[in-house]
Formats: sequence, C-alpha cells, structure tokens
Amino acid sequence: MTFDIKSFRAFRIHRQDRQVSARFDDIALSDLTAGDVVVRVTYSDINYKDALAATGTAPILRKYPLAGGIDLAGDVVDSSDPRFTPGQRVLVTGCGLSETQDGGYAEYARVPGDWVIPVPPGMTDADAMKLGTAGFTAALAVHRMEQNGQQPVSGPVVVTGATGGVGSLAINMLAGRGYEVVAVSGKSEADAYLHEIGASQILRRQSLDLGSKPMEAALWAGAVDNVGGEVLTWLTRTMGYGGNIASVGLAASHELRTTVMPFILRGVNLLGINSVATPRELRLAVWHRLATDLRPAKLDRIAGGQVTFEELPAQFDDYIKGRVIGRTVVRIARNT
Repeated sequence: MTFDIKSFRAFRIHRQDRQVSARFDDIALSDLTAGDVVVRVTYSDINYKDALAATGTAPILRKYPLAGGIDLAGDVVDSSDPRFTPGQRVLVTGCGLSETQDGGYAEYARVPGDWVIPVPPGMTDADAMKLGTAGFTAALAVHRMEQNGQQPVSGPVVVTGATGGVGSLAINMLAGRGYEVVAVSGKSEADAYLHEIGASQILRRQSLDLGSKPMEAALWAGAVDNVGGEVLTWLTRTMGYGGNIASVGLAASHELRTTVMPFILRGVNLLGINSVATPRELRLAVWHRLATDLRPAKLDRIAGGQVTFEELPAQFDDYIKGRVIGRTVVRIARNT
C-alpha cells in the first residue's frame, strides 16, 4: 500500500462499559481494519441493520470501535490485489462490513479484495447504493427462486414487509419479470406507493387469517418473506405445490413453528437467503442481473431519499421505529 492520507472523517460505533455510542471521529488510514484495497467512499446507504448497530439496539458489531455502514461504493485509490487498479469504481455490500470490518460510513475504507465487486457498466455509484444490500438481497432471492423453477406462469408471488427496502425492491423486480405480485403491509398510507412499484394487490398485515391447520388453502406460487415468525408459518401453510419461499428476514421473530407436511405433501421449498456469506461468483452473477434483467424500473421512486454524511445520525430513529418507506442513500464524499 502506497496511498496515505493524514486524517479523514468516519462515523464510528464505540462501546464502553457495555454502553454503545456512535459519533464522528477523525481517524487515519492506519486506524482502519486490514485489507487489500483502499476505496475513497462516495456513497453509502442506510439499512435497518445499520440503525440497529448505531443505536446499540442489537449487538451487530463483533468488535469495537468500527466505522458503521454495511455498504459502500467509490473508487479505488490503492490496491495490493492485482484485480483492482486506482480509479476503478467498485462496491462492497454486506460481507463483514460494520461487523468485523470498518464499514462504509467513512471517507475511506480498506477491505479484503475478495469482497470488492466492480460497479457494473451503466450503473453509477449512487445507483449501486440505491440498491445496496437490500437490492442485492432481493435479487438474490429472485435468482434463487428462479433457479428453483419459479416462473410467472406458476401464479402469484407474495412479498411481506413490503414497504421496506428489500420488500419494495423485490416487488419491483418481480413485477418487471412479469410476476403477479401481492404485497403484505401494515401501512395503509403506503398503498399508492406499493401499487406504483408493481403490487397488483395489497393485503393488510393486521387482517391476515393465519390459520391453524398444518396446511391451509393453497394461495401462492412463491414468496419473499422479510418477517419470519407466524407470518412465515402462514406462508408454509398456504404455499401451492412446488412453491418457493425465500426467507430473507426476521423483523417479527426468528422462530418458525410449522410441520413437515407442506414440504412433503406440497413439495414446498424454503430457501434461506444469506446476503453476507454469498460466494463471490454468485455475488458477481447477481450484480450482473441487477444491472440488466433485474434492474428495478422504479429504483428512483424506491430509493429517492438522499442525505449528506452530516445528516446521517438523525436518520436512525425512524428506522428503529418503522417509519421509513423505501431506501435512503448517504452521500459520503464532500465533492460528489
């Protein structure tokens, strides 16, 4: 590594006496966790996981202090990995950012080369972060479902947690692929938004009849579930023959109380979606699809919010309280 800079801003999460706090610090490159590639960060984004980490609501970090932010995009300024050269535009989503590695809430990041993905042609840094981990997770879910035989002709696909980043992007991607999409949401004020991004029908979460039988009437050909718990149990009961459920989140609960009957008698497939540990080749393939056939047509509508780095700390409370619809991009670089 030959690049050096005396100091730069980072929004770091600290823990002292079991109390978590987050603040802007001026740090040096030597303060960052080790890596092969140094990136000047232009954009990051805000995910629910970022809010949990920054507020100390959940123990996301495995070491302290670390710069927050599980996503970043920017340009390479130095690299000991021959796959990357200065000036190249790159992105990193998930992996170990803001868990074991300093994340994207810093003007510079240093990361392992295997985590780094070239920004696909035709995609800006801001576009990459409008997608971020949420877009990658949604695309990975659709990709896995289609690898497992999902087709629009199979029938409707239901998306829970529909107004969140993953849910919104999954709806738009599925609609763009020709699927009939049913959104499950507890926010009546978001109905017009959900229809605009591709939902053909909206079910009110509070009014769902979750049933009690091991199997209920078959309603769905597939599902993208952000909620877990009783809603995921309901999806297993109401999935049609050979249906795919992509389990991507646990906003309601990590528990799943079901029986083997839907899996045996209806051939239901429960697909676990882990966007952090995705192998590099699959990660590259999914980002290629995000720039081509899975590129959301309503990306600017879903991720129209943008804040400056200075405005970042004030955003987390809305995420914790569930008041956010869609996604927000964070402009890190001052001259972007």
